[in-house]
Amino acid sequence: MPKTKKSESKPEAKIIEISEEDLKKESEEKLEESSEDSKNEKKKKREIKKLSETELKRVMTDTKETLVPLTEYIACSVHLGTKVITPSMRKFVYKRRADGLAVLNTNLIDDKLREAVKFLSNFHAKDIFIACKRDACWPAVEKFSEVTGIKKFTKKYPAGIITNLQLETFFEPKLALICDPWVDKNALNDSLKVKIPVLGICDTNNYSDRVTQVIAGNNKSRKSIGLILFILAREYLKSQGKDKEAKALKIEDFAGKIEILDAQSFEKVKEGV
Repeated sequence: MPKTKKSESKPEAKIIEISEEDLKKESEEKLEESSEDSKNEKKKKREIKKLSETELKRVMTDTKETLVPLTEYIACSVHLGTKVITPSMRKFVYKRRADGLAVLNTNLIDDKLREAVKFLSNFHAKDIFIACKRDACWPAVEKFSEVTGIKKFTKKYPAGIITNLQLETFFEPKLALICDPWVDKNALNDSLKVKIPVLGICDTNNYSDRVTQVIAGNNKSRKSIGLILFILAREYLKSQGKDKEAKALKIEDFAGKIEILDAQSFEKVKEGV
């Protein structure tokens, strides 16, 4: 008989025993790794979002040619809003100061003023009226009306003056300019009733949805309103071919005396110190 070949013995598989504690530890380590990855991912997303917002929002330190020097916007506090920020005005806000006041982006203020000037220049003075109930701003409105020939309503807006045909004072404007959508709400409501566009100066606490053309800015102080109306008057006169009259205008006649800021003061005010 042939000899049978001995079968080669195979090494036995080594069985590694893993205790419950080891399994639990391994599971916890994987959970920690997963949690850390999740945190890093969220952090990365936040950084991307922050970067995106920074790129989209032009900050106050950007350099560009403005309708008036940036120091004048700051000196007149056109950039200072309120502690309340409505959803429609949030896009104009640069940051909050330490005291909670909103700071408007001066570049966006200038952009909206340019748009307002272009909008205003499409109408004749006889077809426009300006309404301003806030007494601090009356001197600026008076001067604006005087140099442009635009009809003004200060103190109390005459009810029905553009809606009631029976009134002797009735007239049909084609554009309304209001200094505050809330304070001048009667003028705003009447304008909407007769379906004419509204150019409105809106602060951070204003709901600007019903305003056709927004001018973003502080509408609470004489200096701020004065500077805004000075710019509108000057540029409007230019658009009407009245360059000589436009050149003769002075900010002080609208906003009162303005303190010129030195470099150090300007930086402090600009940063909201």
